[in-house]
Amino acid sequence: MSGNGRVVVVTGGTAGVGRAAVRAFARRGDDVAILARGEEGLEAAKGEVEAAGRRALAIPTDVADHGQVEAAASRVEEALGPIDVWVNNAMATVFAPFWEITPEEYERATRVTYLGQVWGTMAALRRMRPRERGTIVQVGSALAYRGIPLQAPYCAAKHAVRGFTDALRSELIHEGSGVHLTMVQLPGLNTPQFEWGRARLPHHPQPVPPVYQPEVAAEAIVWASSHRRREVTVGESSVRTILGQKVLPGLMDYHLARVAWEGQEMKELPLGNGRDGNLFDPVHGDHGAHGIFDEGSRDSSPQLQLVKHRWAVGAGVLAAAAVVLARVAASRAARNGSG
Repeated sequence: MSGNGRVVVVTGGTAGVGRAAVRAFARRGDDVAILARGEEGLEAAKGEVEAAGRRALAIPTDVADHGQVEAAASRVEEALGPIDVWVNNAMATVFAPFWEITPEEYERATRVTYLGQVWGTMAALRRMRPRERGTIVQVGSALAYRGIPLQAPYCAAKHAVRGFTDALRSELIHEGSGVHLTMVQLPGLNTPQFEWGRARLPHHPQPVPPVYQPEVAAEAIVWASSHRRREVTVGESSVRTILGQKVLPGLMDYHLARVAWEGQEMKELPLGNGRDGNLFDPVHGDHGAHGIFDEGSRDSSPQLQLVKHRWAVGAGVLAAAAVVLARVAASRAARNGSG
């Protein structure tokens, strides 16, 4: 393909944020490799990239297995060329109180959500470092800063990803590497994970509001892939969560104990004995980007636009301040002259 297209890898690219990101990269003009377990979703995502006029590669991959991730990276470079951007997005979780999660479930969620990002980063760096270029995007969450009840494995994994990313970033800086490492912290999103994640709750799980559409997250991921920002936070709710944890963590403990337990369950949709979900095996079918929470979900984030255009916003604030100061000075001069 000609033009400014890049070679992009998206793990967990068949559904939710990953699927929205695959579409957004293809619209941008990039060639996209999709790594995930479900074959129907892989083929559907591949077809969407090709329909956008770009090359696509769908590779069945369990990101919890380092060997599979490394083999997938080799296939991408053989078929599409050098990898320019690697997006670590794949995740798995268990919606349940910690004491109801088995060791096997906890380990599996950790291997996918945390080690999956480690193995993806390792495979990407093995190819990017010798070339002195490339970008790795870690898809994180406000929950990388503040854990919430009923999602201990996911929150712990996102915390681990943030610690790993900070350590690795310092190593790359020490080396003087041209590889850029960034993390995108996301809010609650309308994705299928709440329909297929393993759950041991009396009612269907739901994201903590406010809820954003996955296209908002995809916009941030694509933008982060071409701008050298250390971290990109999406949604004012994420900013509030991170700030609240830094300022009043004890109060956050009690606040979340009160509002984030029942707030993550849909009382109108009982689960009965719970749900096995996709923790160990993919759920068949093509699930797309959106979950069942379209009604009321936000399709834009003014806070993200401020992040993307912070220099323009800063310049505008300074210009406005200069106008105000000039008017104050003129007013004072007029008063002094009349006196």
